[in-house]
Amino acid sequence: MPAMLVTMAAVWLIGSQTPARRHIGFWVFLASNALWIAVGLHAHAWALIILQLCLTAMNLRGAKKADEASG
Repeated sequence: MPAMLVTMAAVWLIGSQTPARRHIGFWVFLASNALWIAVGLHAHAWALIILQLCLTAMNLRGAKKADEASG
């Protein structure tokens, strides 16, 4: 449940028109990726873990692009 709530907060932040909120959203997404990986490890859900690792890479890319756009 916490992973889902953090993911939903990240989605809300990414949808913001404020660049600072969008930037924070990528970092919140990274936190949600870590939480989902923890869930996957606990449940031995290897597909979930692999998915979250891939999404982490995309979120890192998004955070980098957000940094470039704001700075």
